[in-house]
Amino acid sequence: MAEKVESLLLKTIHERNGISDSGEFASGINENHNVVVGQIKSLQASEMVLVTDIDHFRWALTDEALNYLHNGSPEVQVLNAIPAEGLPMADLKAKVHADVADIGFKQAMQQKWLSMDKSSGAPRIVRKVDAVEDKTQQLLQAVAANKEISKPDAEAAKKRKLIKPEQWKTYKLDKGPKFALERKKPATELTQEMLAKGTWRTQEFKDYNFNALGQLPQGGHLHPLMKVRTQFRKIFTQMGFSEMPTNNYVESSFWNFDALFQPQQHPARDAHDTFFLTKPSSTSLDRIPQDYLQRVRDVHQHGGYGSAGYGYSWKKADAEKNLLRTHTTAVSSRMLYNLAQTGFQPARFFSVDRVFRNEAIDRTHLAEFHQVEGLVCDRGLTLGDLIGVLHEFFTRLGLPKLRFKPAYNPYTEPSMEIFSYSEQLKKWMEVGNSGMFRPEMLRPMGLPEDVSVIAWGLSLERPTMILYGIDNIRDLFGHKVNLSMIKRNPICRLGL
Repeated sequence: MAEKVESLLLKTIHERNGISDSGEFASGINENHNVVVGQIKSLQASEMVLVTDIDHFRWALTDEALNYLHNGSPEVQVLNAIPAEGLPMADLKAKVHADVADIGFKQAMQQKWLSMDKSSGAPRIVRKVDAVEDKTQQLLQAVAANKEISKPDAEAAKKRKLIKPEQWKTYKLDKGPKFALERKKPATELTQEMLAKGTWRTQEFKDYNFNALGQLPQGGHLHPLMKVRTQFRKIFTQMGFSEMPTNNYVESSFWNFDALFQPQQHPARDAHDTFFLTKPSSTSLDRIPQDYLQRVRDVHQHGGYGSAGYGYSWKKADAEKNLLRTHTTAVSSRMLYNLAQTGFQPARFFSVDRVFRNEAIDRTHLAEFHQVEGLVCDRGLTLGDLIGVLHEFFTRLGLPKLRFKPAYNPYTEPSMEIFSYSEQLKKWMEVGNSGMFRPEMLRPMGLPEDVSVIAWGLSLERPTMILYGIDNIRDLFGHKVNLSMIKRNPICRLGL
């Protein structure tokens, strides 16, 4: 069909040296004008025709006006319904349709064709004229016949919503610079056949668009947590830290608790706070050097290194229980032990990975979240070194204002909660915990007595929620996340 329309267009332009109006041409071949316009645009793009816009305008009747076209305007219908002796107001809608009665009565009163007589008590409509000329109907008939109407009449009819404007375009067509009776499709590539036959000399080729960007590759989208995690990694590596391997989600209670000098009766080790595995429920500690295991047992039961210990009977079976790690400090304990065995060298480690806690889920807590942890291991470190490193780290995060509050942790002493002033939220907020690992944790590993370890940790979700204006953690991580948020979230630039 499209090829037929195109052929007729080109033939008519050639025979008549142009087409004066595409609308008339479409009517002449009994075709929809939109189909013709499609071919015109295609020919114009090929420079085969020159196109000139022709703007058209007319008034058209509304659905309401079509009812008045033959029956007369509402005001005349109401006037004709009033007998010479008048009509009670209450009876008008019995004579004329309710919609026509309301509009017609109002218009007839404005025209002073009718009046109200209240002398007999009940309102009565009385004629003031015997007959009128229905100019409104005549106006509608003129519009229906596509005749010109005056601007005041048009505005009045439009105000009454009896007519509406209609606008459309048609086109004047002339021969273009590449006009031909038949369109030749430009070739997109040079073929062996063209070279062999020599047709390439007369063949038209499609222009290359060297500015085209090409089709966007199909790909995924980065989650806000992953963007913020990348920024954390950059900050740590810029400060000279190395990332710890954190691929073990399942840990033994020994590395998660006991090696950290956390007693076996501590509430965090209860089932209502920790996810313990049922299969396999335990991991043998036979692979751990027995002398180290004995030193951990002794420091728990009897103390040492300046500590009185906890004074309870340490059970190997409790230390063998498998669990989903409750913090990435379990990884830190492994790294520090390995550091002690290979000959101590100062080190800086960090990790950003997932941890699990058996907590009630609400707008600020999840049972599965991410922990950011950093530690520095060196000789002669003090609390002042920890505070200095924290100022440097959080300044790079864009949180330069810090306060510290004494706190308690089983495996750090002294311990501090970290608070920072958020310019965005205009308030102080807790952003993490910190401290110095206790000798009861470090000395059994074999680290020298003059070696100290400063460490700190915070969640990944809280700064992400602040950066992206998310007030419910379930909208950031979990099955309720809106995928459109993942696709449209902006880039993350911490500290700027």
